[in-house]
Order: sequence, then structure tokens, then C-alpha cells
Amino acid sequence: MTLPVRNPRTGEPDYAIDPLDAAAVAALAARLRAAQPAWAARSSEDRAAILSRWADAIDARAPEIAAALALDTGRGGISRMEVRGAAGLVRRWAAAAPALIASAARSGATAIPGISYATRLVPYGLVGVISPWNFPLTLALIDAVPALAAGCAAIVKPSEVTPRFVRPLMAAVADVPELAAVLAVVEGDGATGAALVPAVDFVCFTGSVPTGREVAAAAAAAFIPASLELGGKDPMLVLASADPAHAAGVALRASVLGTGQACQSIERVYVDRRIEAAFLDALVAAADATRLNYPDPARGEIGPFIFTRQAEIVEAQLADAVARGARVLAGGTVEHLGGGLYLRPTIVTGVTPDMALMREETFGPVLPVTAFDTLDEAVALANGGEFGLSAAVLAGTADEAEVVAARLEAGAVSINDGALTSMVWEAEKSSFKASGLGPSRMGDSGLLRFLRRQALLRQSGTPLPLSAYAEEALP
Repeated sequence: MTLPVRNPRTGEPDYAIDPLDAAAVAALAARLRAAQPAWAARSSEDRAAILSRWADAIDARAPEIAAALALDTGRGGISRMEVRGAAGLVRRWAAAAPALIASAARSGATAIPGISYATRLVPYGLVGVISPWNFPLTLALIDAVPALAAGCAAIVKPSEVTPRFVRPLMAAVADVPELAAVLAVVEGDGATGAALVPAVDFVCFTGSVPTGREVAAAAAAAFIPASLELGGKDPMLVLASADPAHAAGVALRASVLGTGQACQSIERVYVDRRIEAAFLDALVAAADATRLNYPDPARGEIGPFIFTRQAEIVEAQLADAVARGARVLAGGTVEHLGGGLYLRPTIVTGVTPDMALMREETFGPVLPVTAFDTLDEAVALANGGEFGLSAAVLAGTADEAEVVAARLEAGAVSINDGALTSMVWEAEKSSFKASGLGPSRMGDSGLLRFLRRQALLRQSGTPLPLSAYAEEALP
């Protein structure tokens, strides 16, 4: 079966992929699994050197990878940033892995005289990665690279919505034959992803909560660990001490960058009523000044929706909100331009917690704003709902913001900024509530989660005989 791929700028299907079926996935997994022991047997320094060569190969092929991403996503500058970021991701883990792995090994005496222990780190054989369409290259590699650095083999199934980058990326993999033996990127749809789970030893998934639940169930059936980074409905709290104009600029950028198609985008703003009017005035002015990058893709801040279905979801949420009494102060209409679907930054007020726009992930450049009277009210509103991925607090001082941040049920909180999780990889964070499951993929655990611990318990004395446990011998 051949799957057509839509160009988000023209609306036309001008590319196609041939999805792998379950048998092909199983055969590829078997090949990677067979090559993994030799990869794991290399020193961590050797693997790091190979990964560094791959980063160089990505740099060498950056123009073609970025061009493929731009066709997939309709974004030029962000696509170039993704390629630079991917090479940086590889180099960061290559630099960090040897010392991190060495520090995770433990040995020492136990509470029992004559018995000591050592911890041996054993990588999972094959890690499967199922990645989404919004940042195709970044999210294809964010789990695979540390898994490789840990000594695992990896197989990645990107979204069928944005698959064009696969071919130039795999050309960069082919430039490093040692890596090509243990890394594969496969094209396919949901059926290919479903076939991947039982074929691997550890699965990583980035995507929606409903699909994440399906992946978790499949992983449980296969009795393998799952690392799930799921949706968000990230709130931002703007306290009375914040500068309203500055806060509006931060909120807009953190919401609509990448057309709002990011899990860490701010999707709800709660602003102190005392500065609500000034905040909204500045926010609407900034939204109205934001440009679509149409017809010139090299100019402007807002690109097209990548996925047609996402534009439909955003339209439905806006229509529901307006029907229930919400008011649109800027934007609000999906525009059909040259075959692409665009939405200018959309500011909405008069929203209530029961609206889909406030409960469900939007994944578009839409910012609903609600005023609050007390901090307790603001915290309760921010903590409402099923999501707990990340959040933000803006205040006059970082210390004031941090006190409020500690009350939020979210895995990461940006203080006096927004959506910082897209920039910071060193800090470990857990996804709260339905926003994810498993260890953090940031910080040290981003790599260490791929290493199992085998305890080696050494007896240097004389083992106890059975008679030592006789009833009359025990106190």
C-alpha cells in the first residue's frame, strides 16, 4: 500500500511512502537486535566517537534535511533550527554519556560481612520510538540518540504526515556504517507503529493521550517498559506585579511559535484582574501585528497548519467557545491560502472551564484569557483538567513567581518566561496526570532509563550452611 503525503503549503499530495507491514518490521527488528550486542560491547567512549561522526554527517547534509522538513511542515527557519538542534542533540549525548554511564555504576560493601556488590549496567536490546508530526526530526531523535549512547539499538517510526526527512537523514546514517547497523528509521502509518511495539524491548512514544493509552496497553501486553510524553494544556499565570506589556509579549511567543503546534505551547492564560485590561490591550496589539508567512515563506512568523485534521479541531473548539458566549478579540478564522490552512494569532476572552477550548489540547495559535481575583483561584484554575505537562508563571520577581510555581501540578514550570522546556534539556521533569508516563527523557535519566541494573553479589567468605538456619540455631 502506498500512502500519499500532503504538502501543507499547497494542499496537494506530492509525495508518498510505502508503509512496512508487521512481517517487515519484525525482520528489521531481528536484524538490529542481532547487531546490538557488538554495539553494546564497545566502550561508551567509542560509541560517543561514532555518534560525533554522525553529527558531522548531519551537518554535511543539513541543507537537504532542512529542505525536506520545510516541505513537510511549511516552516523554513524552524526547519533549519531543527537540523542544527539535532546535530547538537547528538553531540550533547556523545559528550555526556561516558561520564554519566561511569558514574551510574556502583560497587561497595554490604551490611553482611564478607559480601560486596557491584552494579553492572545492561542496555535494553532494542528501543522502539514512535514520533509525531509537529517537530519531525527533533522528536524522532530525542529518545533514539540517548538510547544509542547507552548501547541499545533503535528503530524509529515517524509520523506518516511528515516523512520526507527520513531519506536524507538515513543518508547521513549510511555515512556512518557502525551506526547504520543499529539504527533504522521506518516509514509507515498507525499499523506500522502498532507492529513495532511487540518487536522491541522498550518503547518511547510522543503524541496524543488517546494514542498514548493504546501504546501503554500494547506495551503492557508485551511486558515491556513504556516512556510516554503525551499532550498538554499548559497554563500561564500572570500575577499583578508583572509588567502587562512584557507579559503579553512572552505569552504570545510561548503560545503561537510554530503555529502553536507544540506540546509545551501555552494554551491558557490566567491574568490578575487588576492588570487584565492592559494585558489584553498589549496582547491583541501584538497578535494583530504578527504576520503569516504567506505568500512569501521566507517572511513572517506564522506558518500553515501541518495537518488538516488539526485545523479542523481548532475550528471546532473556537466555534464551540463562541457558541457558549466567548468573544474573539483577534484572529479567529482559518484562512485558505494557496491550498494551505492558516490561522492568525487568536485571542479569546469570556471562556469558561467547561469549554473544549479550555479542556482539550488545541495545538494551534489560540490563546484564551481568563481574569482571576485571588491566587488560590488562579492555582485552582491552572490545576484543573487532565493535563500536567508544563506551565508558566510571570511576576515582578522570579522569587514571587517561584512560590506560585511550586503549587502547580505540572512537570516543568517556566518562571518569568514561557515554554522553556523546548530549550532546556538538562533539567529532569516528570509528566503529571495524563500528560505522560515513565522516567524523564530530559537530564541524566534521559539516558539512564535505557540501562537495566544487574547486581553482582560477591561472597568473599564462607557461605552459610543450611544448618545455620535450623530452628534451634535461630534466635
